[in-house]
Amino acid sequence: MAVGRDWLAWHESYDDETSPLARRLRFIQQAIGRWLDERPDARLTALSVCAGQGHDVLGVLAERPDGSRVRATLLESDPRNVAAARAAVERAALANVAIVDADAGDLAAYVGLVPADLILMAGVFGNISDDDVHRTIEALPMLCAPDATVIWTRSRRAPDLTPAVRRWLGESGLLEQVFHAPDGVLFSVGVHQFAGVPHALRPQARLFRFIR
Repeated sequence: MAVGRDWLAWHESYDDETSPLARRLRFIQQAIGRWLDERPDARLTALSVCAGQGHDVLGVLAERPDGSRVRATLLESDPRNVAAARAAVERAALANVAIVDADAGDLAAYVGLVPADLILMAGVFGNISDDDVHRTIEALPMLCAPDATVIWTRSRRAPDLTPAVRRWLGESGLLEQVFHAPDGVLFSVGVHQFAGVPHALRPQARLFRFIR
């Protein structure tokens, strides 16, 4: 889904543990770990939107003794990152994880994958238009199973959209559990729980297009 940014090179910042991207990753992984701790279900489903190389989901599932409880699907359209994610899945022997080469902005990509118990939208809201952010949030009831958790990220660079994002999530039936906005960096990580009624998927609709 890249339009100008080199999304393979973008991942290089993960190699520096002090980088904002690596710090953000740790917040996301901690949130995924808490979700697993709080959900004793024998079977869970997770869906990562615009997953990149999947460091967040794969990093947690590979280290958790109960990681096999989760059937995870990672949607990504950059072929280089798809290849990297599939290699990581193979190295970690994560038979319960599928890497799907698809445009996550197109709701047709979600057929058979939703509703899911965990929706991960890391690196999505900061790379699409504000209107598309709103449209995507309004569509979350089509992606969420009852009591699903949604983890999202967004830069707080001016003009800061995060207050609107948090309000829109509430209007879509998602209750805020955590909002991380660390000092000294611009990233934020939100964790919301779906308290509404799931909606039927409309696979003919489009959610967003990347603009960066």
